[in-house]
Amino acid sequence: MKYSFKIKTLGLAIAMLSTFASCTKDFEEINTDPNSLTESQLDPTLAGPAFASALYAGIHNGSYSSPGVDDQGTWGIATGILSSTFIHYLNCGYGTERNAFVNGYEGRGWTRFYTVAAPALANAFKASEGNAEATAVLKIWKVFMYNQMVDAYGPIPYTEAGNGKEKVPYDSVEFIYADFFKLLDEANATLTSTSATSVASLAPNDRVYAGSVDKWRIFGNSMRLRLALRISDKEPATAKTQAEAAVAAGVMQTNDQSAFFKASNITPNNLNMIVNSWGYVMTASMESILVGYNDPRLSKWFAPVSTGAYRGNPVGGLEDQFGTTEFSKFNNDVLGNGAANTLSETKNIEIFMASENYLSRAEGALNGWNMGGDAKTLYETGIRLSLAQWGITDPTTVNAYINGSTLPTLPNILTLYPTLDLQDVPVKLPVAWSASTANQRTQIAVQKYLAIFPESWEAWADLRRSDAKVIYPVLNTDNPDAGVGKSLMKRIIYTTNEYSSNKAAVEDGVSKLGGPDSGGTRLWWDTK
Repeated sequence: MKYSFKIKTLGLAIAMLSTFASCTKDFEEINTDPNSLTESQLDPTLAGPAFASALYAGIHNGSYSSPGVDDQGTWGIATGILSSTFIHYLNCGYGTERNAFVNGYEGRGWTRFYTVAAPALANAFKASEGNAEATAVLKIWKVFMYNQMVDAYGPIPYTEAGNGKEKVPYDSVEFIYADFFKLLDEANATLTSTSATSVASLAPNDRVYAGSVDKWRIFGNSMRLRLALRISDKEPATAKTQAEAAVAAGVMQTNDQSAFFKASNITPNNLNMIVNSWGYVMTASMESILVGYNDPRLSKWFAPVSTGAYRGNPVGGLEDQFGTTEFSKFNNDVLGNGAANTLSETKNIEIFMASENYLSRAEGALNGWNMGGDAKTLYETGIRLSLAQWGITDPTTVNAYINGSTLPTLPNILTLYPTLDLQDVPVKLPVAWSASTANQRTQIAVQKYLAIFPESWEAWADLRRSDAKVIYPVLNTDNPDAGVGKSLMKRIIYTTNEYSSNKAAVEDGVSKLGGPDSGGTRLWWDTK
């Protein structure tokens, strides 16, 4: 922790900022020695570059153009082998597929977050002092990027992150969530009352919404709805109030309001750089759902094997258990549509999709909340938006899927390995809206799982919160901790560096966690 939270000197953060200058051609030249730059030297001209860095690092992506600061492997280790593997979005045979934390890689995302993303955001706040609209947008982004971390680890350094000290206290999940809602309320009030349509200081460097006041306001309210559902089992009254306020204020309703980070040659899409090079393939859980549903997104996302069939890799297999068995690889609709060497530069990075809001509103309607529509219509609209996002708009195809009665199927791997423990297909419901409220909740969870793909951090949190049976248990487990076994991982453990350099604080964090520092301890909002 000796370096994790200091922003008195801005070497890492400014080095990261400099990578964006050649990307947008709109940044001021930074001539000051970054290792001697202090907080007092931050001024409004640095707000945009700092925000650009917080945006990119805040979604766990790194650039090969910033050696010594970050790299694209961060996504592979922070997202690929953790959240994406936990929820069976992909698999490459790494130990985490058997619920193991190995080689200390669980700390990669933590370190990059607190050495790049958090300092950059703190610098953006400092440089934006006195600018109400810019500060409002930064509050919204703070909620987004810290939410992923608190939902992954539990109690984390939050209030005093970036305080320049070596010892930094941890805040509880409950406290952080309360502050999230406070920040989102403040941001909405500011962006609703302003006459400005663009945040000029951030716009040239904003690769998500180009400084649009309205789109950032809508993004903030969509976050409020997401977080309201997250706490709905723990604090149902607060959840209802926040969700209804979010919908009334305006959440994403169209795909052009969805949040993507615009990739470039300087800020590439790390998923697309790593998926094939690291050997990630389709999983048996994804295959079961997509093939069984005749889901038109299947051929957009994955390629059949040489036999013409789709084949997913069961998560949790033993090392080399499947030998040279061929599994379905990712298609370019996921990886990008540019020339062979520019895929990662042409495929924008999914951050928050409008389809999620409709599915969340559908669940809220089942809770008795005022979501501006009935659950069935909201559910079906969410599906339509997700299909349209992937270029599927033919009315006959869309309606056939929404009214589909087919069920998820047994994975193709059973034709080669018939004794695998995959006979109990997790999802036992069709896409067509059920008459049972309990079934409807599961259907919403399944469609949200598909709609959020490939952004796995939120999908992992939503599966833990809903407890819907969507994916297979892992075939084997290497984790003996209580609450883990073959089930869905509940959280990521703290880093060894924290125990060596910030011991009292991390131990206090464990006490606020309410259980051992293991992958089996449920977070504050995960009550079931």
